[in-house]
Amino acid sequence: MSDKDTIAAIATPQGVGGIGIIRLSGAQALSIAESLTRSRLSVGKTQFRYFRDADGQVIDHGIVLYFQGPHSFTGEDVVELQGHGGLVLQDMLLSRVHELGARLAHAGEYSERAFLNNKLDLAQAEAIADLIESGSQAAARAAMRSLQGMFSDQVHNLVNGIISLRSYVEAALDFAEEEIDFLADTDIQQQLTALLEQNQQILEQAEQGRILNEGMTLAIAGQPNAGKSSLLNYLAGYDAAIVTDIAGTTRDVIREHIALKGVPVKVIDTAGLRESSDPVEQEGVKRAWREIELADVVLLLIDAERGYSEQDAAIEQRLQQQNIQRIYTKADLLSPARQQSIEGQLISTRNGQGMDQLVDRLTANYHDYNHDQSSFIARKRHVEGLKTAILYLQQAAEVFAETGSGELMAEDLRLAQQQLNQITGEFTSEDLLGQIFSSFCIGK
Repeated sequence: MSDKDTIAAIATPQGVGGIGIIRLSGAQALSIAESLTRSRLSVGKTQFRYFRDADGQVIDHGIVLYFQGPHSFTGEDVVELQGHGGLVLQDMLLSRVHELGARLAHAGEYSERAFLNNKLDLAQAEAIADLIESGSQAAARAAMRSLQGMFSDQVHNLVNGIISLRSYVEAALDFAEEEIDFLADTDIQQQLTALLEQNQQILEQAEQGRILNEGMTLAIAGQPNAGKSSLLNYLAGYDAAIVTDIAGTTRDVIREHIALKGVPVKVIDTAGLRESSDPVEQEGVKRAWREIELADVVLLLIDAERGYSEQDAAIEQRLQQQNIQRIYTKADLLSPARQQSIEGQLISTRNGQGMDQLVDRLTANYHDYNHDQSSFIARKRHVEGLKTAILYLQQAAEVFAETGSGELMAEDLRLAQQQLNQITGEFTSEDLLGQIFSSFCIGK
């Protein structure tokens, strides 16, 4: 990495402030900083210096911190120039640094260099962005746990278990011509079961971490006038959607970001699902289905007065692979006897009946993030990787149970390990790295 360009960028939000920081990283970081300050700099000391232009005129003054590689964030020589905040001052200082040989850093290039220099793995690098962009205290704590390696450690432990089993299976294949059947005399099936259970536990935690990071997507679906917009308004706490007695009022997707018992939720109100000759309503229904099929949870609202219909059954049939919950609305319009006859969750957005129970139901599968000390942050790609690894482990177990053969099982174990290694970046493509780090801000 010593042959890479020396990079520089403003590491603080641009604007008027007390302090503005410019960060340099690379082989020339120290020489550039010493030319800028016209002085010698020491490692590990807080040093006050004047920052000068090519003519020796003072641009600004402030603190200089020098971190010698590999004992730095990026693993390279790093210098931080802490001057006064302000667009003009920061731009003048950054321009001078560029004159001295540094180039502007790309988005996420500091974190990328830290990853490439083995200062942190890919999951930890992503946790830096998640920590900075945290939308709640719980998310910030979970991101810090991931940055400290809690998530990575669990993945590494699982990978080590797979490697251990792979080593034995592949060693046994080398003695396939011997009379002793090494595979038959071991507890391979039990080891596979244990690996699957371990993988599933990590997946459940990662799914919760993804919800904490990205928010649970909750789609409100149903026929026209089922009470979808009323429920959105109730959960949002204000009139986010128009509510009328006219069927088909909602023509487009309406989104609101809320929190339910500490769980971030993206609530999506959709158009009423029905056949229509109106091209505008047809487009609204098309968009509704697209959002519904991508949601984590779908609330299928049913007008309790009208009752469960063939149309409701058809919607449920189409969403049979989804996490769908049937909710009966407009309970306030029913007599007590009629309410007793309905088997299912009854709610009313007018008097609040059943709403607390609904919120409890929606958040039941998630920890109290504000007090959970074991949660870590995760992303969708982590969850998908863990799910795919489970499929390969299941396939390995099935193949071994049916045939007792090690060749196919060894390949499935290799593929499972590969999926897990993509999470931490031990096996990954340049395209994936570019996609991940390009989403970071410049300066981190």
